[in-house]
Amino acid sequence: MNAIEIARRMAELGGGEEACRAYTLALQEGGLAPEEEMEAALYIFQAEGDYKVAYTYFRSLYDRGLFREDCFAIMTQAFYQPNVKLQKSRYEKNCKALSKYPYLFRKDFLDFDALPVRFYPFDDDSYLPFRPEEERFDDCVNFNRTVVSRNFFHDLENPILAQNVYSQYELEYLNDNVRPSEWVGRENHIYLHYTDWGEFCAHLQVLNIRALLKDKKIVFLIGDEIDQYPIDFKERFGIDYSQYPVKPIGIREVNRLIWHTQLSTHNGGDFFNEIFDGHPNLVATPSILMEDTVAYQAELREALAEADRSALDTSRLPDRAAQLLRELYAIKNRTEKDILVATYLSNVSVTDTLDPAARIAPALFLQPHFKNLRYTLNVDERGRTVLESKEYASIQASPVFRGFKYIKTFTPMRRITSSYGATVRFAQSRLEQHVEGEHSVRTIMSDVLSVRVLNRSYMIDPQDRLYADSVLVRFEDGKLNPKATFTALAAFLDLPYTESMTYCSLYGERDPESLKGNDLGFSPAAIYRTYDDYANDDERAFIEYFMRDAYETYGYDFMYYDGGPVDEERADRWIDGFTTIEGYLRDSWKNDLFSHAKVTRKGQAVSAEEEERVRIGMLGDNLKGVRENWHSVAHTLLRGLRFVSKNGQPLQMTPKLELDPALLEQPLYH
Repeated sequence: MNAIEIARRMAELGGGEEACRAYTLALQEGGLAPEEEMEAALYIFQAEGDYKVAYTYFRSLYDRGLFREDCFAIMTQAFYQPNVKLQKSRYEKNCKALSKYPYLFRKDFLDFDALPVRFYPFDDDSYLPFRPEEERFDDCVNFNRTVVSRNFFHDLENPILAQNVYSQYELEYLNDNVRPSEWVGRENHIYLHYTDWGEFCAHLQVLNIRALLKDKKIVFLIGDEIDQYPIDFKERFGIDYSQYPVKPIGIREVNRLIWHTQLSTHNGGDFFNEIFDGHPNLVATPSILMEDTVAYQAELREALAEADRSALDTSRLPDRAAQLLRELYAIKNRTEKDILVATYLSNVSVTDTLDPAARIAPALFLQPHFKNLRYTLNVDERGRTVLESKEYASIQASPVFRGFKYIKTFTPMRRITSSYGATVRFAQSRLEQHVEGEHSVRTIMSDVLSVRVLNRSYMIDPQDRLYADSVLVRFEDGKLNPKATFTALAAFLDLPYTESMTYCSLYGERDPESLKGNDLGFSPAAIYRTYDDYANDDERAFIEYFMRDAYETYGYDFMYYDGGPVDEERADRWIDGFTTIEGYLRDSWKNDLFSHAKVTRKGQAVSAEEEERVRIGMLGDNLKGVRENWHSVAHTLLRGLRFVSKNGQPLQMTPKLELDPALLEQPLYH
């Protein structure tokens, strides 16, 4: 029996839910005749299975010219007609509001029935546009998709001009981030140009335009009206914005977050912070430990609560800090986001390079840092490999992150064997400094190799709000091709590419030494350093093979893995060769055990000989546990590099930042 026959048999036996699953499986396997596809879609639809599956195949059959009349009738009756009343009401309300709006100069709205596009709801967020005159469906579109798809703010010398913006999210984004003309002391409207009047009218069925008209920030230009851009408001409307003083940035104006994620330790993150330092449209902060951010937020929250119980005293604060504290204090429903924004806006070291009269509110540039990023690897009851990270979960749960409506995320990546070697070097140097009394914190080498090979921070759940609008950028590209890299990254982040992005700085200091011994500025030395004293070829081949998905997706050639087949035997041989990391672990743990551990028996001190035997045994047990973990990790990853989130969602690779070939100064690094 093939899949369609099994589905029919289940339907005959009355198993609605199971028959739906069987029909769905038959569709997914493919190879069905059109009549069988129609049969499967109809059964799923009529048995109230996953309607999206049925809907997709009705549309596919229609597009292929098969059962067109039947498919169109089902789609119209089941999906369009139940929603047409709502769409007509929204259209009429938008038209009514726009008919009174002073900055839309055309008012001949089309009759609803004459609109060139109908919108067939696909789910709670998406529509299938249908064009009656052409008798065709366009691709599914989500007008609330949380993605800013273009570089609206590439040129801030002139008022913002954007063409054919039909995303509700992007319309709200523009309205929320472009400052009113009265606040910047110059004409600063958002000019939205729509090339086709009928298309503009049609989208009034599905967009909420009325909510964007209140502040009169938007000027709508239709067709040839583009020639009016930009309008002289003083001459045409008698409004002279130059009479208004520039208003300082308010706490709740900052509602755009640029999250610079930490993919791993020693991954080049400081370099990217130094590029964005001093950007005139960013409240740009260097890396800060997440735990310190949480602690400081709690401290400030308590201080505000105390101020709520007594009188707020700002007499000892600088003027700007006092103003922001009063503003924050006055927000009765203040959030963790408000507190964080106020904290950075009051820091002159961060804000003194802002353009005070910028057309847009600045974004907050944030890299919450962790001492280490650890992932755990488990196999669930369905045999899927589940990845979880306590550190990332703390970001997801953070009310600060949840408070931002607009989030752009970028993740730097450095060649993985290089970041691994650099991490071992750093850990070893800290250990040596502690032993020599130069570093007070007790330092013990951890199993850096397992931590690194399990770290899949470059894989994302596409349904995760924090990664909905994200990109991965290579450290090597930033060093070797800075103009191409940072022009592209600025465009993705919706920022102008400014002079401040052509050099490295920290609080204005050029080419700072972020850590002792780090390479300065655009020096490419870190790219070619292989850290041979801190990683051997077996360790690096193991990393390359088990992270080959990252190497292949992001354009890194293998330097240690030969491309041959790998089974448990070969993985075990690699592990037998992990002599470099094992040596560092042994020395670190031996030093710690012999320097700090106290060995007693029933509360009594033991002889020096027995104490040494116990410590040697403990060291051996620890190393044995690490080796067993390496084998366990390898055997699990040999099942395949397919992972799901803790919510069961398949993880995908973060899109890679693509560079303009015309801007390349050197060949791309591989």
